[in-house]
Amino acid sequence: MSLATQSYNPPSQVVQLPQTQQLKALMTIIRDQNTKRADFVFYADRIIRILVEEVLNHLPVVPRTITTPTGSEDYHGVEFQGHICGVSIMRAGESMEQALREVCRSVRIGKILIQRDEETALPKLYYLKFPPDIASRFVLLLDPALATGGSAIKAIETLIDHGVPEEKILFLNLLSCPEGIAALVTRYPAINIITAEIDHGLNGKKYIIPGLGDFGCRYFGTDK
Repeated sequence: MSLATQSYNPPSQVVQLPQTQQLKALMTIIRDQNTKRADFVFYADRIIRILVEEVLNHLPVVPRTITTPTGSEDYHGVEFQGHICGVSIMRAGESMEQALREVCRSVRIGKILIQRDEETALPKLYYLKFPPDIASRFVLLLDPALATGGSAIKAIETLIDHGVPEEKILFLNLLSCPEGIAALVTRYPAINIITAEIDHGLNGKKYIIPGLGDFGCRYFGTDK
């Protein structure tokens, strides 16, 4: 979190990763305009992996008792309740799919494409492909940045239209800002947001500042 946001208290729906020295070092690398693409991808993937591991802490569990190989005493643990799937907001959100697959074996992943309508300037749905049973799953919505919140709001609206309860949607991003957070939780107060860092706001062009540039272009190598 930048100096300008140290006094910002995010709403209860927001979970920010612990601000460790490791995370700060990783964020410094991917924010640096001089970071080479190979390093950007490598360290962004590390942060995404941490985000995915964190979001699993916010899924419901039920008690489970098992017997260890010693056979002498039972172990009283837990197991996850219900099933999950990922939904990536194309294109940048696709960068987060691999980490989800590495952590959640055989996870199903849907896709949604939302772009700004040139006539109305509003987010418009262009494409979607969801698992047929998505309404019965917890949905991890994937997009690296939460700026104005327009695309995320449209994606959540679409998920709800397909039967997903609002409270079963968890939105993962590396970078967010107070404006986007406010827009999202005002419209959908039951959603949860898991983010790595919160920047201090948007500039006149609606870019997060200090930000990290266009994540999708830097990740997929189309920025130059």
